[in-house]
Amino acid sequence: MILPIVAYGDAVLRKKASTIPSNYPNFKELIANMYDTMYNAEGVGLAAPQIGLPIRVFLVDASPFAEDESLTEDERETLKNFKCTFVNAELLIEEGDEWVFSEGCLSIPNIREDVFRKPKIKIQFQDEHFETYTKEFDGLLARVIQHEYDHIEGILFTDKISTLKKRLLKGKLKHISKGNVSVGYKMKFPLVSKKR
Repeated sequence: MILPIVAYGDAVLRKKASTIPSNYPNFKELIANMYDTMYNAEGVGLAAPQIGLPIRVFLVDASPFAEDESLTEDERETLKNFKCTFVNAELLIEEGDEWVFSEGCLSIPNIREDVFRKPKIKIQFQDEHFETYTKEFDGLLARVIQHEYDHIEGILFTDKISTLKKRLLKGKLKHISKGNVSVGYKMKFPLVSKKR
């Protein structure tokens, strides 16, 4: 089932998400709905706060990046086959020299900005069966995971840009929160009037 994606301005996007137990109700259905929602919006990642749930769950399917000709064949192959559900994730290490990449977000549509992130990470997480893993990722894959991890920490990519750029985006962000934006997927806007 395709769920509406919560827009910028909703308080749930600013909450540090809670750890969830292995008996979380309807968990398999939730994960299936999140994948449906992400694919419908043509995203490469989606975090539970983006569908209004402040829990530590996010998904990544990096296969769309496999088409990027600027990447090496090995990188494209890694991205092509990467699909993962991250539950109760904890980022253990971020290291290396920061690099820049233009990021966007399904909760902040039609805005892209350059964001600096470290290229290597180590993360501990559980999969959808609550099996625990500790893995290292680098490059574009690490970046996508960092972006989604930020969501479960209550952080948005716009928090990582310069003060000047934030000021320049203020009007656009306000329009998004009021629902004055056109997208090809269902959204829930925090400041849309309930009056008829």
